[in-house]
Amino acid sequence: MIFNNLKIEIVRSKRKTLALQVTRDAKVVVRSPLHFSEQKIIEFISLHYDWLQNAISKQSNRTNLYAVSDEQLAVLKQKAKEIIPKRVEYYSNLMQLFPTAVKINFAKTRFGSCSSKNSINFSAFLMLFPLEAVDYVVVHELAHIKYKNHQKEFYALVEKYMPDYKKRMALLKK
Repeated sequence: MIFNNLKIEIVRSKRKTLALQVTRDAKVVVRSPLHFSEQKIIEFISLHYDWLQNAISKQSNRTNLYAVSDEQLAVLKQKAKEIIPKRVEYYSNLMQLFPTAVKINFAKTRFGSCSSKNSINFSAFLMLFPLEAVDYVVVHELAHIKYKNHQKEFYALVEKYMPDYKKRMALLKK
């Protein structure tokens, strides 16, 4: 289906509600109950059109962010290996939370992760952001050593060591 020059894929299934999705490659998918008419789907898309345009723009920007050459990837990884372990060491000592390992990868969907065994992974793509944003991700992942969730206590711990964490988190969303 084409709507306002947008190619939209409709997936019908045994569901009760409509859902709108923008995939990682910025394709638009509408999930619909089997019996919903195309007119009802168009009304739904119209109602959520501003959100849809915003989501497409965000995904396109995210896709462009990671469009780098092999040479640029090597530079990012080297820079990450130089900077991130030092930042982890600094904040680990400050917070008294120590990871079992620190690894650098090329994850595109998350900047960092902490395993159940307290091994922390960081995406080399973090090097595309200011150091303040990198520090936020480091503190965030170290906080996961103590709290494996995103509840109040988790963010209280992050805020204790980084009172402006919300401002820093916003840097990652631009």
